[in-house]
Amino acid sequence: MTALIEPTIHPNVTLIVVVAALIAAGTVLVLDRSLVRILLGLLMVGNGVSILYMVVAGAAGRPPFVGDADPNEMSDPLPQAMVLTAIVISLATMGFLMALAYRLWQVAGTDDVPDDAEDARILDLALANETSSTYDPNVTPTTTADESAQETTP
Repeated sequence: MTALIEPTIHPNVTLIVVVAALIAAGTVLVLDRSLVRILLGLLMVGNGVSILYMVVAGAAGRPPFVGDADPNEMSDPLPQAMVLTAIVISLATMGFLMALAYRLWQVAGTDDVPDDAEDARILDLALANETSSTYDPNVTPTTTADESAQETTP
């Protein structure tokens, strides 16, 4: 019985640089307020991850469904399946963001995500060191973080 020897993977440096550039540029675009830039950023990150899967898969080999081939010469079908799954997820995300950007353009005339009015109100209260009108100090907190904070207080 012969032991399967794991082949050494020699990744293409150019593809690794392309993956790093796509993911870095996509991350910068995702952090923007414009939904179109967020859409393009997610598209770039998705393509970068898909290329990364193919780099990690190693060199192309024989089809895995050929029964008489040496297992060391076969290509791994898992990265290919993961790339197809990533493409489907990316397509669904792109469709959702395009619909969201179109609706925001119809309603507001811009594709910039507006500030949340409630977040701005809470920020103003925090800067003025005031509490909200809905805060009641007599109510017992029920969250784990509040309970653990009360246990550590002497």
